[in-house]
Amino acid sequence: MKAKIDFEAQYVAQNYRPLPIVLERGQDVFVWDTAGKRYLDMMSAYSAVSFGHSHPRLVKVLCDQAGKLAIVSRAFHADTLGPFLARLCQVSGMDKALPMNTGAEAVETAIKAARRWGYGVKGIPRGQAEIVVAAGNFHGRTTTIISMSSNQAYQDGFWPLTPGFTVVPFGDAAALEAVIGPNTCAVLMEPIQGEAGIIVPPEGYLKAMRAICDRTNTLMILDEIQSGLGRTGKMFAFEHEDVKPDGLIVGKALGGGLIPVSAFLSRMDVMDVFVPGSHGSTFGGNPLAAAVGLEALSVLVEESLPERSARQGAYLARGLAAINAPGISQIRGKGLWLGLEIDPAVAPAHSVAVSLMEHGLLAKETHDTVLRIAPPLTIEAAELDWAVATISEVLSTFTR
Repeated sequence: MKAKIDFEAQYVAQNYRPLPIVLERGQDVFVWDTAGKRYLDMMSAYSAVSFGHSHPRLVKVLCDQAGKLAIVSRAFHADTLGPFLARLCQVSGMDKALPMNTGAEAVETAIKAARRWGYGVKGIPRGQAEIVVAAGNFHGRTTTIISMSSNQAYQDGFWPLTPGFTVVPFGDAAALEAVIGPNTCAVLMEPIQGEAGIIVPPEGYLKAMRAICDRTNTLMILDEIQSGLGRTGKMFAFEHEDVKPDGLIVGKALGGGLIPVSAFLSRMDVMDVFVPGSHGSTFGGNPLAAAVGLEALSVLVEESLPERSARQGAYLARGLAAINAPGISQIRGKGLWLGLEIDPAVAPAHSVAVSLMEHGLLAKETHDTVLRIAPPLTIEAAELDWAVATISEVLSTFTR
């Protein structure tokens, strides 16, 4: 296995620090390495594999559509795009959608929509539009998106940064309202921050954000690339507070764990700022992506995966809370999306992740102190029991 890792390192830019493992196949909640060892996947590719690896319905649709028509570009109509976006609008409550590929592309689309709406509808002077974002955010890696990050490591060496963003503390409604002015076109935030360590804002924060945006004629745009499509125990995380955003960004699980599929969705007057030639993507909304995305949404609803996430997530949280080890200082999250705050005096979170891997459980750290737990939504109680027992066993080795 080391030889394969060393060989890869000769040709792959070192922009990631993966765990020392080489995977070759997966099925539902399990993956296998090249030596044949099985692992429980408690990462699910940052929510991209919410349906489990190689879900048979999704694989069938992928193969059937690939053998029929995969890509023609948006220069022509295709028979799969309309049904896909109609279903996506139905489950989200939005009027229209603009399909893209990766999550970052969908965020960029939201930024462009917000700015053009600000100039054309709200009447902001040209070049003066501002978007308010949250400290600790993570929305992607393009040069514009990293410009609204508060993490200097994401920005170092990539200057000059793109102007037009104001950063406020996450979860602080008063701070949010204080910075909104006549040139603010949008507030763009994650309802729960993922990369920051599964940070859940105070109860009522999204409702307060909705009220502030209403009072100031500002778009409320939520990035649910990771939190959406059942991950938190609801179809979308904003449903926990019974609010509706003006714009919604989705991705990850939308591709069924097979291909990149994303979209920006919004109400009619926001989407109408786009005209032919104002935005585009050769692969965005291609027939293959649309077919897989439609089937992913069907599986999500028909297999009751959001409800399953709520039930299994509560079960997992109870099990983790019962672990008798001083290594976990806090557990936070919703549904099957939990962050374990690891006491740095006990061990770095990366070391815990490596040890878990050696015991057959795959998870990954963020910001040195948090272990992210986000298994496929198809996971069973017995598998969660094993995961809790394994985490408890591993932590005990660091605290003896």
